[in-house]
Amino acid sequence: MEDFTEFRKLSLPLIEKEMENFINEYTANEKLKEAMLYSIHAGGKRFRPLLVLATIRSFNKEVEVHDYQVGAALEMVHTYSLIHDDLPAMDDDDLRRGKPTNHKVFGEAYAILAGDGLLTAAFQLIAISQLESNQKILLIQLLSKAAGTQGMVAGQAGDLQGEKRALSLSELANVHEKKTGDLIEFALLAGGILANQPKEVVDLLGVFAQHLGLAFQIKDDLLDATSSEEELGKQVGRDEALNKSTYPILLGLDGAKKALEEQLAIGNDTLEKIKQTSSEFQSELLHELLEQLRLG
Repeated sequence: MEDFTEFRKLSLPLIEKEMENFINEYTANEKLKEAMLYSIHAGGKRFRPLLVLATIRSFNKEVEVHDYQVGAALEMVHTYSLIHDDLPAMDDDDLRRGKPTNHKVFGEAYAILAGDGLLTAAFQLIAISQLESNQKILLIQLLSKAAGTQGMVAGQAGDLQGEKRALSLSELANVHEKKTGDLIEFALLAGGILANQPKEVVDLLGVFAQHLGLAFQIKDDLLDATSSEEELGKQVGRDEALNKSTYPILLGLDGAKKALEEQLAIGNDTLEKIKQTSSEFQSELLHELLEQLRLG
């Protein structure tokens, strides 16, 4: 099996192509298309779609066109959430991925519409994909749950409410489980479903995703507290400026670093359980993804 660097290099252009082709073909208004493509072309790690594809490869399956379509749909949902998060009514950010945020370039109205367009396009892309009908229905159900009022949107609401009061550690974990973790969980579940894995394996992938998502958020909080704008490509110190509860604020920097390591360790243990459950499973790619969340 290829290492993650090679896997990422091969996969990213195909994810980008699916998103760009779909937006170009299925967006009827040129300015709206320009605004949507602006945020898509801003780049990013593409962590979530790569998780979908890496999970499929971890079961020694070939990645097919419909798999890239599901990954592209997930990234469009994620990009929509960033556009809306950056709006003045939300986090009021001027910089995203080293570029002016969407509303700074196109205005608030078109930024809202660009986000709306990417969200609805994601479900259309899965609906017209080359998947079997039963898989389409299941993936649309899971993605709508992860992105909607049981998942990411609920987490965003909790995040806004957390600006007005100090959250407990369990309340903070609940917010991030929904706001960040649920889309990451969808990526792992979708990968297992697309790789035709049995329920017990897909369930373990969901457990792994929960710890991966929490590690991802703790690291993000640590970077916001300790990195520079040049390193992150976005404004830093925003959590403190908005009086948000974060892991470094609640646990201190050392405590947050320890919590990150604990989540990574549990994630690795879960990968071992998956390996014991499935003779097909090869953990290298997912293990590498986990290791990339360690602080340098």
